[in-house]
Amino acid sequence: MPSRKNRGNTQWTAWLTPVIVLASIAVFIVVMFVNDCPKTVAGANGDCVPRFLRRFSFQPLRENPLLGPSSSTLEKMGALEWSKVVKGNEKWRLVTSMWLHAGVIHLIVNMFDVVVIGFRLERQFGFIRVGLIYLISGFGGSILSALFLRNSISVGASGALLGLLGAMLSELITNWTIYANKFAALFTILFIVAIDLAIGLLPWVDNFAHIGGFLTGFLLGFVLLVRPQYGWEESHSSASHQYGAPRARSKYNPCQYLLFFIAAVLVIGGLAVGIVMLLKGENGNKICKWCHHLDCIETSRWTC
Repeated sequence: MPSRKNRGNTQWTAWLTPVIVLASIAVFIVVMFVNDCPKTVAGANGDCVPRFLRRFSFQPLRENPLLGPSSSTLEKMGALEWSKVVKGNEKWRLVTSMWLHAGVIHLIVNMFDVVVIGFRLERQFGFIRVGLIYLISGFGGSILSALFLRNSISVGASGALLGLLGAMLSELITNWTIYANKFAALFTILFIVAIDLAIGLLPWVDNFAHIGGFLTGFLLGFVLLVRPQYGWEESHSSASHQYGAPRARSKYNPCQYLLFFIAAVLVIGGLAVGIVMLLKGENGNKICKWCHHLDCIETSRWTC
């Protein structure tokens, strides 16, 4: 991750990140309680795993290899499904779906990423800005997912996580002058994003949520994570305390102002257009006939 040049920036206490992790774990426990595998057909056949967990045991591996509940339980608890969002008027699924996970493996991977990325951002920028990026990015990912995926459900915090990564990237770009190892940090972030988007090309992984979350977070980073340019604090301090000292340099450079304005317009306009299209029942696949390749690529080993 990028390291800043020596300067007196405030370090915040990161408390929102552990709250997100604990809330996601608590939601998963509730989902497993509701799932109650032993009372299903699989339970009657003794296929729940492991059996000693009783009510909290997972669905058979052939049904859910991620060690989690059934798809019907996830749907009942708030998974994202186009027909219920548009025809059933259940818009709240655009938010609840990011707090659900398909299984223990899914939950562990996502929460590990939340800890690694969330702690770093929250310590530097505080819980309000990071929380807004997390929630709005997850919402943006849900909108794009609902516009393109009509025959499957979607759950997970991946859209919100990609939003945090996108915000890290734009934060590095807009605050370019204050970082020392810029290019190493840029390569690291792009490499992680590329891996996440590549994984999204596999079947049963919602890459539209990844893409929507990443783009939303990337734009929000230019708006919410702007820092004063390098040397501003020193010049401002000297100009304030010394008579005849040179005029303090501008707090933000013109490029930062320009990126802020463009990103603000794009993120507000993009979310507004997405919401309107979704409410009108538009099918994203009819507008972009090749976009389905962004979600899954067929190979000799699997079909989409």
